[in-house]
Amino acid sequence: MDMNTIEAVVPTTDPADWRDGDAWLAGGTVLFSYGSYAFGQHPLKRLLDLGSAGWPAVTVTGEGIELAATCTVAELYALPDDPGPGIYTGSWPALSLIRPCCDSFVASFKVWNMSTVGGNLCTSLPAGPMISLCAALDGRATVLGPGGASRTVPVTEFVTGDGRNALAPGELLRSVHLPASALASRTAFRRLSLSNLGRSGVLLIGRLDAGGNLTLTVTAATKRPIQLRFDAQPDAAALAAALDTAIPEALYHDDIHGLPAWRRDMTYRLAEEIRAELSAPAGDTPLHVSGDFWPPQASIPRAPARNAFVNPTLDASPAASPKERA
Repeated sequence: MDMNTIEAVVPTTDPADWRDGDAWLAGGTVLFSYGSYAFGQHPLKRLLDLGSAGWPAVTVTGEGIELAATCTVAELYALPDDPGPGIYTGSWPALSLIRPCCDSFVASFKVWNMSTVGGNLCTSLPAGPMISLCAALDGRATVLGPGGASRTVPVTEFVTGDGRNALAPGELLRSVHLPASALASRTAFRRLSLSNLGRSGVLLIGRLDAGGNLTLTVTAATKRPIQLRFDAQPDAAALAAALDTAIPEALYHDDIHGLPAWRRDMTYRLAEEIRAELSAPAGDTPLHVSGDFWPPQASIPRAPARNAFVNPTLDASPAASPKERA
């Protein structure tokens, strides 16, 4: 979309250069699709271009992985095939989450080569798959402010609602750190949409660490990321009770990609699948996997759909609520 109100494009990474009417420009896939009024009632006047920032897209150390805000989806997707100096080869199984999360964009190669990790977080849509990935891996966002100010924010707190985040005017997301402790965890991934290859309506990621602690992250179904932590493996009833407490009905997202009741019921369904998968010994094949197009094994049976207009891999019609099923 043409942005005919723009008066200047300023190459800078300094928050001190920001003023009213500015917007940070990374990949621009959302900015240019929304137009000059992308961020409010007042038109944008300048774009602060991060294209010449020169930040390394991915930095790997023994402490984890640092993703620059300007890291593109394509660069992130290549990471599992390019382990670098061998720091994490074979020891960070959570890297298996990268590709299904990137695939959840359901986007063209053009978007993949322009859209950035930071842009996805800052857009702060419930279905943002980089939000899902970074929140599930205990990512911490580094935020830059004027005068050399810097602060870190957990990604679970960075996104505060549908299209809302913790950035103050002029602040800049610099990077996201994924700690080695989270990357070393065993994981389980589930995603659903109402249409095949549609926007995520529910996206859950489970993580089991070496000490047997379970972390469940709920995204897409809710207006902001919700994370549940268990010191030991819960049973099905305990998991459902924890979801009841953590996610009030008003927090479930409501748009054309799924009604709150459906998102709620599918959250409970996928959460239980994740709990069962991570409760079983590593390497065991789950009896059933709901989801779109990333089953762990092609031979896993899937429930037939009764409605031709929903995802053919799952009967995703609204089911009875957990309380009604009880």
